Amino acid sequence: MQQHITGAFLGIAIGDALGVPVEFKTRSYLREKPILDFIGYGCWNQPPGTFSDDTSLTFCTAESLTHGYNLSLMAITFLKWYRDGYWGAHEQVFDIGHTTRRALQRIGTGTSPLFSGGFEEFENGNGSLMRMMPLALYLAKQDDIRQRYHLVKEVSGITHMHFRSVMACFIYVEFIRNLLTVKDLQEAYQITQAVVNDFIIANQFSPAEVKLFDRILQDNITNLKEDDILSSGYVVYTLESALWCLLNTDNYQDCVLKAVNLGGDTDTVGAVAGAVAGLHYGMANIPPHWIVGIAKSDKIIELSQQFSDALSTPSA
Repeated sequence: MQQHITGAFLGIAIGDALGVPVEFKTRSYLREKPILDFIGYGCWNQPPGTFSDDTSLTFCTAESLTHGYNLSLMAITFLKWYRDGYWGAHEQVFDIGHTTRRALQRIGTGTSPLFSGGFEEFENGNGSLMRMMPLALYLAKQDDIRQRYHLVKEVSGITHMHFRSVMACFIYVEFIRNLLTVKDLQEAYQITQAVVNDFIIANQFSPAEVKLFDRILQDNITNLKEDDILSSGYVVYTLESALWCLLNTDNYQDCVLKAVNLGGDTDTVGAVAGAVAGLHYGMANIPPHWIVGIAKSDKIIELSQQFSDALSTPSA
């Protein structure tokens, strides 16, 4: 299991770093000049192998969870990243979403993380989805789906409190949990659909909101054509893009390159796809030169081991 958790931690960072230099580039541009490996500079003028806020906040989440579930500690760790570049690829912040920035500013002035997140409809970017992988692993042995949803809602809500963001995170977390025990991707996906749909019915969530997830929950996202996949920073589209890339490839490298080359919010789609692909295929399936080439490689592997150790102790 360790090599799969390490695969997830490296997987998110590498997918993110592949996308950083070409964030906001169009799909047609990337068809002409596809990303095949780490490149430097580009959009954010960063050296090759530099990951962004997606990975930094994921590692802040993971580090916090090594001490057990403590929302205030998690929020404070996020604030350390925002103020000091903690867990930044090069100890600096170069990319942050508007909703996340506003939420962390509220936390910095004393707002509780239970009330800090954006809750307006326009605040449904992918800034909480991108950091959910460690929570999914932490919840692996939590059998109560209501408790799982509650914790996803709290952790998403540090920055993104709207139902749509929470539901996207919940679907992603449930899928990751299923992948821990179900090795076939399509089977894990179908189980996730069934479990989430039952939960939605039991809780009588807003039909208008739930309908926005039909392509994931009612249809089979795998069967869509690339032209039907939208890879913007909108949380629903990011989740669709990541799942589509995972379900239409059979190894880590192809999955993350497909994700980044969709264009748009390349780093986050790469990160969300990369985390789950890294988990599913394991560290052994990630090209070694990417592991060596990612910023903080040794520290990432060390954190993944600390996280695994924490999960395997009764206090976690």
